[in-house]
Amino acid sequence: MSTTDHTSGRALAADDRREQIGWYFYDWANSAFSTTVVTVFLGPYLTGIVSAAADANGLVYPLGIPVAAGSFFPYVVSLSVLLQVFFLAVLGAIADYSNAKKRLLAIFAYIGAFATLGMYFLEGDNYLLGGALFLVANLTFGASIVFYNAFLPDIASPDRRDAVSSQGWAAGYLGGGLLLALNLAFFLNAESFGVPSGMAVRISLASAGLWWAIFTIIPLLALRSRGAVRPLPPGERFLTVGFRQLGRTFREMRRYPQTLLFLAAYLLYNDGIQAVIALATVFGAEELGMEQPTLISTILLVQFVAFGGALAFGWLSRRVGAKRAIMGSLVIWTAAVTYAFFMPAGEPTQFYLLGAVIALVLGGTQALSRSVFSLMIPAGQEAEYFSLYEVSERGTSWLAPLFFGLAFQLTSSYRIAIVSLMVFFLAGFVLLVFVNIRRAAEEAGNVAPAHV
Repeated sequence: MSTTDHTSGRALAADDRREQIGWYFYDWANSAFSTTVVTVFLGPYLTGIVSAAADANGLVYPLGIPVAAGSFFPYVVSLSVLLQVFFLAVLGAIADYSNAKKRLLAIFAYIGAFATLGMYFLEGDNYLLGGALFLVANLTFGASIVFYNAFLPDIASPDRRDAVSSQGWAAGYLGGGLLLALNLAFFLNAESFGVPSGMAVRISLASAGLWWAIFTIIPLLALRSRGAVRPLPPGERFLTVGFRQLGRTFREMRRYPQTLLFLAAYLLYNDGIQAVIALATVFGAEELGMEQPTLISTILLVQFVAFGGALAFGWLSRRVGAKRAIMGSLVIWTAAVTYAFFMPAGEPTQFYLLGAVIALVLGGTQALSRSVFSLMIPAGQEAEYFSLYEVSERGTSWLAPLFFGLAFQLTSSYRIAIVSLMVFFLAGFVLLVFVNIRRAAEEAGNVAPAHV
């Protein structure tokens, strides 16, 4: 049985273990797309297909626009992120005016999964098919995450939220890492099975879609649909109310200064995290001279160590509070990029050690940030605020990589470029010092956990 928060009139989560475990499995399901497709296989494979279609100048012409073969995949990634910025916030508002949160999770998950399955047919010089499939898959991946995150306040009470969020992140790292390990083992031995390398990549890409589709069944069976959190105003349609509510949300957020302060801190330090994830292999290859097998095995190491790190930070937050745990993780992030600056080249053992340290704090920082933000959301606006959370993350994810690129351009040193990212961790830490999580929860009409 659930109880009631008499401050807000909101039904508190029942902490149904079956529902929580089902929720974890969506992270297990969709992380296969992040690891197998985005991190390892699609970029180099699609770039090879674009190169096969390019003219003598190395250019292709999607929609008549000249694009260098090596730039096509990054441009498609950027376009998918840009579309998410406009798309996700409206979807979140629509979800809060309907009882369709679970239905929308299913729709976008399966569109993304089937688009990923379609990558099996990506061969020859059909680069436009590859770009379109990735665009759809990445856009719907982000949309499904909005509705997945919005279930967190429904299924976990304030005192359990850090642990539940951390366990979800841990499941994602384990699931994504397991499929990636299987795919890498298959790819490296494909020729001994008589499978050409190109087909091995296509099978690996499609396997991520199949994994995503199959394991999404579990959360859809376990999660319970909730009623509409707010009635649709007379004369409104879901699409128009989504745009109207988005504008109201931006105006109303000024009433929640602590939420805004936390969001600003998160955007800074998470931007640093995303840059380290995206650029660590470039740093390892170009500056430290790491070979491809070392880079790939480090990616696998990160997946499995991050599983334990996410669980460890969930445990730590119960002892010292989520805010102190996040601040401690930012100290470790700062130490990690400082260590990278001094790391000698050609030392795989030290590179593995750096990867393990990063993995330890990777899941914990993000999981606790999600659970802390969930405490700051006004009742009935979960999907709407989590859509802004996702949009904000994607809308600024260019800043730290740009900072990295400018630092390298000015100094011609990857070491200075990587250590420059500490600015984002330090700035996020400073802002986080001034965040009062208990006050933020009270401003939003929620109950804060015992340890914040």
